[in-house]
Amino acid sequence: MTLRQRLKQALKLKDENADSDSGSSNPSSPTPDIDSSKYDLWNKKHSLQKEVNKLKRKQTRSVFSSRRFLFPFGVLFGILLAFAFVEPSDIHDMHSQLLLLMNQYDIALPQLPDFDFSLFESEWNKFRSSIPEVWKFNRDGREFQVGENMKARGLTAKHPIVLIPGVISTGLESWATTPEYRPFFREKVWGGLNMLSQVAFNREKWIAAMMLDPVTGLDPPDAKVRAAEGIDAASTFVQGYWVWSKIIENLAVVNYDTNNLYLAPYDWRLSYTNLEERDGYFSKLKSIIEGFKLVVRRRQKKKTVVAAHSMGATYFLKWVESPEHGGGGADWVENHIEAYISIAGTHLAKAMTAFLSGEMKDTVQLNPAGAYVLERFFSRAERRRLFLSWAGSASMWVKGGDVIWGNSTFAPDDPIDRHDIHATGLKKRLDHTHGEMISFRQVSASMPEEEEAKAQHLREANGGVNNMTSEMAGQWILEHTKMMATNYSSGMERDEEALKRNDLDHTKWTNPLEVRLPNAPSMKMFCVYGHGKETERSYWYTQGEYEYDDTSADSAAPLCTDPDSSSGQPCSGVTMRTPLDMPLKRKSWIDAEYTDEGSNPRIRNGVKLGEGDGTVSLISLGAMCVEGWKRQRWNPARINVTVVELPHRPVPSLPRGGANTSEHIDILGSTALNEIILKVATGAGHEVEESFVSDIRTYSNRIEWDRN
Repeated sequence: MTLRQRLKQALKLKDENADSDSGSSNPSSPTPDIDSSKYDLWNKKHSLQKEVNKLKRKQTRSVFSSRRFLFPFGVLFGILLAFAFVEPSDIHDMHSQLLLLMNQYDIALPQLPDFDFSLFESEWNKFRSSIPEVWKFNRDGREFQVGENMKARGLTAKHPIVLIPGVISTGLESWATTPEYRPFFREKVWGGLNMLSQVAFNREKWIAAMMLDPVTGLDPPDAKVRAAEGIDAASTFVQGYWVWSKIIENLAVVNYDTNNLYLAPYDWRLSYTNLEERDGYFSKLKSIIEGFKLVVRRRQKKKTVVAAHSMGATYFLKWVESPEHGGGGADWVENHIEAYISIAGTHLAKAMTAFLSGEMKDTVQLNPAGAYVLERFFSRAERRRLFLSWAGSASMWVKGGDVIWGNSTFAPDDPIDRHDIHATGLKKRLDHTHGEMISFRQVSASMPEEEEAKAQHLREANGGVNNMTSEMAGQWILEHTKMMATNYSSGMERDEEALKRNDLDHTKWTNPLEVRLPNAPSMKMFCVYGHGKETERSYWYTQGEYEYDDTSADSAAPLCTDPDSSSGQPCSGVTMRTPLDMPLKRKSWIDAEYTDEGSNPRIRNGVKLGEGDGTVSLISLGAMCVEGWKRQRWNPARINVTVVELPHRPVPSLPRGGANTSEHIDILGSTALNEIILKVATGAGHEVEESFVSDIRTYSNRIEWDRN
């Protein structure tokens, strides 16, 4: 037998033994007829093979013990969670959304036949109805409950009602027909699931569509975005996230429908002047209200109830009176408006840091992963550019100056002011005052160590960094946006003759401190807002180098020491100085690394926390309602103002807080607010009584309303 034949026989024997389940060797097994060295090699291979077989048998585990099930389980759970937000109407749109996405990336697939989704929709509705209420993110079982209770009392629709959404609540649609915008013609670029796909996959075009012209405040070239129409325009923001839908549901129970209920959507990006000039918004609103009085219950000629949320403030009431604008005359409001309900109204302020640096409390308090995602899609600079072009939100800049918001030593809503400390001997320490709206640390903790020396040099060259009160911060922002100066004012007027003249000045109508309430003595006014959620009130900022900004540079040719040629911009970097050493705008941002939970007031991620509804501070929500409008100079008709504060008592297990929430947006679904709106609309407004849960009356008394 040749050596090659002997090796084949040995390998054949090895394979037979490897397949055997026996754990021990067979002494009677034949031994290949080869020399001893090759036999030893074969024996070692045979032993190793048996050990491998044993290990394989020991390591065999179930899918669950190996945790390999987690990934497919997570994918399945994510799909089910996503479908929890899907409404039946979205099922029909999925095909077109998929085609739009493929078209953007030039993906071609064979033409698929049309499917009848009616059976699938029916089965999906059955599945959704079986989900426990706590998992229905868009509903929590309270639908129609308030309306049913009012109906049981015999209350029914009496006054027509107009609902005015707040800022960012109205959906916006693209109407541009240029080739680059055609893929989302008549699609929502703000609100709805389509917005999410545009932001994720078509970000540059989305920003271009949403941004307004920085000079005119109107549509930029080629882009054309308009407010959605109808009740659905602000009923929900995206599927599952309701806004006005719960109020509409309860109004429907007491016999409201499209004949006596109107939701007045608008393009909240525009200044109020441009809103009328481009869209005729206030003229339409005036016609709707006049039509309600003529058509609804013709014989009774009932006046209209207006319920406005957040930014939807009192501008219309002055516009409609003005002979140069609405032309309604001094008695129009008295003859057409039964009641005005201000819901979480931003009477004196809301937008602050969004204009200064494109930030707010919610952005600086994101976890690292969330912050990365936000910066990945929208940097601070991009957000700030958007905010500065949206002149509508500029109407919510701080009003009243240091008298309302405090100075470097005192603010009316400080947790406890220094005067109280001396008077009562209390030991509670006031580390900072909210009056310093923008404060700076000497050396920013946000900068790496190697940058500290440079930052300190910049500060010394600029004479140090000064903290800013509201008036100083107002000047700072006015240097960087023209639309605010030409459309709005932020002062405080006490002279009654000047207030009369302001009736004709549209730049004053968003500032209740510079304009009078309408001549409507029989109109009822209700201020309803929440309290009990920490709210951003003032800030700790940090500054870096000078920043080139082609929209606000002080010099015609600023010296750029750090150009970025890859961006295609003439100078997208920073500059240490201008040719004449004139200061440009410094890079500024919230000092998110500064947290001091033990200070008074508390500081978290560079935000000094105060009282409010989580978005709007308490002074802005209630000071005018409690004190300002009690004075004849701002309320010459003596309109009765009823203040209702709703405590924030959310249910942790419910995503939106449940029936007793009073957060800025979620308050629209609270039982208490729905009851107030239905009572006023059905003629039982006299049952609404004042209610306070905060110290707003104490804070308002500290404001020098009548100082000469």
